Amino acid sequence: MTDTSSTHGGTDHEIARVLAVDAGRLLLDLRVAMAKEGATEREIKDAGDRQSHLFLMEALGRLRPDDAVLSEEGKDDLDRLSSSRVWIVDPLDGTREYGEGRHDWAVHVALAVDGAPAIGAVALPGVDTVFDTGNPPAIPPRPEGQPVRLAVSRSRPPALSMAVADAIGGELVPMGSAGYKAMAVLLGEVDAYVHGGGQYEWDNCAPAAVAIAAGLHACRLDGSPLTYNHEDPYLPDLVIARPELADTVLEIVARNL
Repeated sequence: MTDTSSTHGGTDHEIARVLAVDAGRLLLDLRVAMAKEGATEREIKDAGDRQSHLFLMEALGRLRPDDAVLSEEGKDDLDRLSSSRVWIVDPLDGTREYGEGRHDWAVHVALAVDGAPAIGAVALPGVDTVFDTGNPPAIPPRPEGQPVRLAVSRSRPPALSMAVADAIGGELVPMGSAGYKAMAVLLGEVDAYVHGGGQYEWDNCAPAAVAIAAGLHACRLDGSPLTYNHEDPYLPDLVIARPELADTVLEIVARNL
């Protein structure tokens, strides 16, 4: 595993990337080891959440001791509300997929500065890929004549996404975690991710930061900006879309809200 102590003098972008990648490696190794021991799916999921959280909290406490941290798996310290720099992390986004041995899960490490999703990294360990704001990827070209593809939940495709697909002549592509769905736009697997079914700040801060840095459109369903470090971290909806499709998608969403 990478020695993150060497990145103390590095940039926030570098720290986000290194920690997301290293947490992902930890999770991959843990899953293999526990499966060999005959652990249940629930035991693997719980251990993954816990170990990745502990790793990220220790590393951020050492590397950025003056910053606040909001983690899905940790107790929320509302002192963060007085901090302009808050790391927002999801140590294991897609515990179900992780426990099932699938590839479509993620690790999110983001830094909100004065509420804006300024820094972020989303590691996709199952496909050995990481996207980050320090090295934003180019948006892949859309194959000519291909229907618009929308990422949706494997088990519960939301009515809103189905309405957008129907209106735009598109296709629904089921996949796992929120982070994977968002980054699937940058992988070229889909063209947009429209979500209205409930999320929290840790579910979308890192994906939003990466998407914006790469030139994608990222916002709330009503078109307003995504903002972070609120007292209530519930942030239920978002749109991430290729820029040439964003206006059309948002117009359809507005008609269906």
